[in-house]
Amino acid sequence: MTALNLNALRIFDAAARHQNFRRAADELHVTQGAVAQQIRSLEARLGKPLFLRLPRGLALTEAGSSYHVEINRALRIITEATAQLVDMTTITLSVTPSLASKWLMPKLPQLIEIMPDVDLKIHASEQKTDLLRGDADLAIRQGPPPKEPTFETLKLAEIDYIAVASPKLCASSLTLEEVLQHRLIQDSHGHWDRLCADLDLPQPKATLNVNQTALAIDAAMNEQGIALTPRLLAQDALTAGILQAVWQDTRPIDQGFYVLYPRDSASQKTVEVANWLASQGAI
Repeated sequence: MTALNLNALRIFDAAARHQNFRRAADELHVTQGAVAQQIRSLEARLGKPLFLRLPRGLALTEAGSSYHVEINRALRIITEATAQLVDMTTITLSVTPSLASKWLMPKLPQLIEIMPDVDLKIHASEQKTDLLRGDADLAIRQGPPPKEPTFETLKLAEIDYIAVASPKLCASSLTLEEVLQHRLIQDSHGHWDRLCADLDLPQPKATLNVNQTALAIDAAMNEQGIALTPRLLAQDALTAGILQAVWQDTRPIDQGFYVLYPRDSASQKTVEVANWLASQGAI
């Protein structure tokens, strides 16, 4: 048998760890279809199934489970050997998929340029990782100011909710009543529902529902409606003129994006990356 594609093995490793193609796709920043295709090709090459396709998800077959143990070990060896060779520090950052794709990924080239000795691994998931257990070295979290005394907390940005739309869809300045007459794009956070409930307004009827803020922003860019999102996630599209802010929620809100890392166990490089991330919030 000829050598297997290393990318296919990385995809298999992610799918096996999550036992979910969508979560593996989020981690690797590829489509769910690409993950499924690579797994099918790998199974065809190996001549046996690696996953059981169940009504409510996936499970590894016996062969898949034993294969994953060895593949995961091999990938760790490759990563560690590369880090030792080039004297790199591996740092794992936990972040939501939407923040990763809409804010972090465009900034990574600059981080790589100024910190070439840092191998930053992005763990993109809606699930919170356990920083104290070592599942990640640092995280970016959204919500009220964190109170955990064991974490160092750096403020990245305030949460500033704005309604965004394509300039081709509507005027650049609308009242909330005018906004609600348009087709609304709602993600799993339910921003539109919560806004209408808070202001004692009827729940919006014309909505397009998606499961991530990044998808809501993409839909708005494609003239499919108006999305309600934190400004930070839409800033690049606003700057490029692909989106416009048509309405802003001016009510005070004690929430933000925060960079966290364990106060007592973080390496110096982790602290440097955390400080750099925090500095990008105002840019």
